[in-house]
This record gives sequence, C-alpha cells and structure tokens, in this order.
Amino acid sequence: MHGKLTPRALSLFIGLFALVMAADICRAEDSPPKPNIVFFFIDDMGWQDTSVPFHTEVTPLNRRYQTPNMEILASEGMKFTQAYACAVCSPSRVSLMTGLNAARHGVTNWTLRKNVSPDRNHPTIQAGPWNLNGLSAEPGISRTVHAITLPMLLSKAGYRTIHVGKAHFGAKGTPGENPLNLGFDVNIAGHAAGGPGSYYGKYNFSAAWRKADRIWDVPGLEKYHGKDVYLDEVLTIEANKAVEQAVADGKPFYLYMSHYAVHAPWEKNDRFFQKYVDAGLTGLPAVFASMIESMDTSLGEIMANLDRLGVADNTVLVFMTDNGCPSNLPRNLPLRGHKITPYEGGTRVPLIVRWPGVVKPQTVCNDYLIIEDIFPTFLEIAGVEAYTQIGGTIDGVSFVPLLQQRPAADPQRPIFWHFPNTYGEPPYSSVRKGDWKLIYQHVTRGLELYNLKDDIGEKKNQAAAQPEKLRELADTLTDFLRTAGAPMPTDKTTGKTVEYPADVL
Repeated sequence: MHGKLTPRALSLFIGLFALVMAADICRAEDSPPKPNIVFFFIDDMGWQDTSVPFHTEVTPLNRRYQTPNMEILASEGMKFTQAYACAVCSPSRVSLMTGLNAARHGVTNWTLRKNVSPDRNHPTIQAGPWNLNGLSAEPGISRTVHAITLPMLLSKAGYRTIHVGKAHFGAKGTPGENPLNLGFDVNIAGHAAGGPGSYYGKYNFSAAWRKADRIWDVPGLEKYHGKDVYLDEVLTIEANKAVEQAVADGKPFYLYMSHYAVHAPWEKNDRFFQKYVDAGLTGLPAVFASMIESMDTSLGEIMANLDRLGVADNTVLVFMTDNGCPSNLPRNLPLRGHKITPYEGGTRVPLIVRWPGVVKPQTVCNDYLIIEDIFPTFLEIAGVEAYTQIGGTIDGVSFVPLLQQRPAADPQRPIFWHFPNTYGEPPYSSVRKGDWKLIYQHVTRGLELYNLKDDIGEKKNQAAAQPEKLRELADTLTDFLRTAGAPMPTDKTTGKTVEYPADVL
C-alpha cells in the first residue's frame, strides 16, 4: 500500500526513529575507547643489559645495571624470556613495520645511503642482492620493499601515530627515510641514519665535533642546540608533549618511542655516570651503564606521563630491543655471540608487556616469538581485523593469546633469520623450531644444530649426532628461503649462488 502517512503514523515513525538513534548513541557511548599503544624500542641493548633477569637466574650483568623502571614494568606486566629480533637494526625495524620476515622483505642489513651497501669485501663470497634502500610505501623505488606499514593501518583506524627518535627505515634520498612517508602523523628526530651524531645538546646532537660525517646529525631539535641536555631527555620531553596533544584532541595514539640509545657513539650521561665509577667500573663499561640507566629513566617518565594524563589504564606499553649487544661490550652470558651473529646473543632480546585488565601482573611467558609478530599483535589490540600486505605473505603471528595466558596456536612454529651479507660477520641463515635451532653458514656450507633447552649457550653442535633433526630443519629452512624469495649470496670462486642448506646434506 502506497501513500502519505497519517499524522498518527508519522508521529509513531518519528518516535521510533528517535528511539533507534538514541540506542545507537548509547551503544557508541558505552563502547570502550580504543587502547593506546606505546612501543618503547631500544637499540643495541642485549638480553641481560638490565637489572630485570630474563634468564632462570640472576646474572652478573643484572647486578651491574640499574633499571628500576623496567623492574616496575615487569612487576605490572608480562616478561618474555624467549623474544627474538633480527641480529642487526634495519631488518628488525622493517619487520615490525610490515609483519614480514627479513628473508621476505629483503632488507637484511643496515641502510644509510641510496644504492650504497655497508657490506665489506669478502675473499670468497659476494653479498646477496638485498634491498639496500630499505622500506618504501611508494612503489617503483629501486632496491626497496614496497609495503603497507603498521602506522598506515593504525592511522586509518583513527590513531594519532607518533614517531620519536631513531627511524632507520630507508636510505637517505628515498621516501622511506622520512617516517611521515610511512604512515606517521608526527615525526620527531627521525631520519635515515641509525645512530646520532652526538647525544649532547651542547654539540647540537651533531657529529661535527668528532669530525665525523654530518649524515649522522639528528634533525629537528634545533631549540635544544647549545644546551646542556642529553638526547634521551629531549626525546622524552617531546614524546610526552605529543602524547599530551593527542589526549587533548581526544585521539587514541600509537607512540613509537624509538630511542637512539644505547647505540654508538657511546657518550656518558653525567646524571648517572659517577655512581658506576664509584662501583668500580671504568671506561666504556661505565659509560654504557650510564646510558642504560638514562634509557630506563626515560621509560619511567613516559609511564609517569601516562599516569598524569589519566590514560595509563587504557594504554598497552611494550618494551623491546632491536638486536643483541655489540661485540665490544660485555657478553650477555650465558648466551653465545653478540650483535650481527646468528647466535642467541645476537638475536634474543628483552620484551615486557603491560596491558592493564588483560595481562596479569608479574607473569612470565616462556614461549618464543619474533619481531615481525609485533605487526599483527598491535593491529589486533587496535581492533584492526582486515588487512593485507603488498607482495608477500605476512609472517608475523599475533601473540595476544599469550598475553591472555592462553596457549600458542603452534608452539612448534618455525621462526627464521637471514643475513646474506658480508658486514662484520660471515653470512648465514638459521631457523628455530621448538627447542632446536639450525644455523647454516654460507661461506663454509657448514651446519650447526643446537638444543636450546639443554644448551642455551650453544656450545654443543649436535649436527652429527642428530641426523634426522638436522635433515628436518635443513628442509624447513630451505623451503622457507625458496618460498620467501630470499636473496642469497654468490660464491666468487664458482660464480654460482650459494646452495640452500638442504642441498649440502
């Protein structure tokens, strides 16, 4: 039946419409706000470079360093004892931004200058054709991985995306050098370089005073030039201001608090240095200890600001580092190796997560996970359910179930590392599956097999004693490298690409 509504029917219709609208408004008001996310990311800090023990026992380094705010964070959240990153910085950063493993995104070493590799000449091996220009959200940039990024997806979901500190996503002269081109709404002090010219405001955060290349100079902090301030402090002040603005604007925020610390140049923070000298440390160890505590103080000030703004209870705070400790600093015993190496000292890193109302305080998780898992985890926390990646399968797996103290979907899931480069260490690929880890050395074609549950220090190579496990992991690693299209190095003596691990058995 068609025609005009009677006055009574029209009145009923208007009343019903008003009720529906009121119900929608109530539902909108009742729906909880999106959780804020703070990713507090540190450079070159090893698994034991903290007073928080990540091993089953307290180590000498745990007793050396003072990180009271990390201790507070661990008491209020979940500590992960088997978290992994890549063994060098840019690969880790591209993985967390894209959810792709380094073998797939191809940014396998650190980036700086366009079309220039830091790889060194090796007598028998030519580094693989890796993406030396880094990450780009724009297509068609040579030697880059083109990808949709984490902050792009969070921004689309309504988040204010804030970058503070070290970027190191793309080479100078490419779009990826600027975080604003990668989905961040705010960029404070981020550019192509992976280390600061200086930590000192009195030197304008510049490498000029060391007569080093000015490409390392930290940009955008001119108002602090000439002042007696330390870089960690300045970045923290600016980060807190950006968070305050997001809260004032009623925006959920993603703060990527990416300190340059504790990366070289190693420059003491005078606020903390003398106490370590008084404790008997000298030289670089004392300087490094002061830098560790400086970083931890920043963490405390970020947490205090969340409390002050009344948003701490709706903020997920994640602490992580991008690789192990450098070779010229104390070894993170009982782990073997250091930054760049395939051993646990190069890749196993501290990870702590505080999520009020979800993560039970003072909990410990012994399941393993890897840096690309940050991508899907943060998206799940933010309620972003549908997303795709350009040109590749997302390797990361959300660890929200672990945060909720539920079992991992696949506790035997293989995770991978790939370094087909000739910078500092010989090239390698490796895989961990369950308690077992296989390392494939590209130069010698040698295979190393370790049971990490029984041998965390990777002292006993069981390749000869466990041929079935060796074959299993060699096949698993080979299948992944092939599927991911991983760049492989070339043997200069033959002119051929280095064989896959399964092919040398």
